[in-house]
Amino acid sequence: MIKEIEKTARLAGKLIIESAERGFTEKGKGNFVTKCDLAVQNFIMERLSALLPDAAFMGEENGYDSVTGGKLFIVDPIDGTTNFIHGCNHSCVSIAYAENGEPIIGVVYDPYRDEMFSAVRGSGAFLNGKKIQVTKSGLENSLVLFGSSPYYPELSQKTFDTLKAIFPFIADVRRTGSAALDICYIAAGRCDLFFEHILSPWDFAAGAVILTEAGGVIKAEKGRSISISHTSAIAAGNDKIYAEFADMTNF
Repeated sequence: MIKEIEKTARLAGKLIIESAERGFTEKGKGNFVTKCDLAVQNFIMERLSALLPDAAFMGEENGYDSVTGGKLFIVDPIDGTTNFIHGCNHSCVSIAYAENGEPIIGVVYDPYRDEMFSAVRGSGAFLNGKKIQVTKSGLENSLVLFGSSPYYPELSQKTFDTLKAIFPFIADVRRTGSAALDICYIAAGRCDLFFEHILSPWDFAAGAVILTEAGGVIKAEKGRSISISHTSAIAAGNDKIYAEFADMTNF
């Protein structure tokens, strides 16, 4: 099934690349949706429904499905919509497949770089067919990715307090605008740590499978396990850097 999901993600990415429609509606503070988001999500859902007719869907543009058990596809048609609107070519298609509340397949496709991150639980993580794994770095001199949670301005102070606590010890920070790609970059060893104080399941479900199969850890607040049933704070990295980060910030 992963090959069909990868094919769907690649075709969806082509729609993103070819789209000339950049107009948007603001769903809330800093939270945008475009016609392309909706078109791509509908395309993905049609293809995946044909692949697995008895599966339910959870998508960014249709919210939570009432069923999170059983067979479930979790879809973000364009993770990085603000980047897409502005022509900043750093966005992706994110598709996870879960059974009984546990994501077991993750596919994240960056159409601008033609990079396909993918994993099936228990089978390793791959980038364009080549195996990937997280770094072994600790917090010192690490490269840290973060999300600023623009939909939740009340979290701004908390976000930058977290950055302030670790900044003297790290190499630098990056804010890319796509949590799904950030998590995959950690999985691929391009960066060392990612955090954001609130994310939805479609932001992290696919990346979580890829990251854990690459030898990393991804946790919700206070070390709790992530769940596809609700939003949560997210921190991701290898075991060592996650432990140091959590201890230093009380994340």
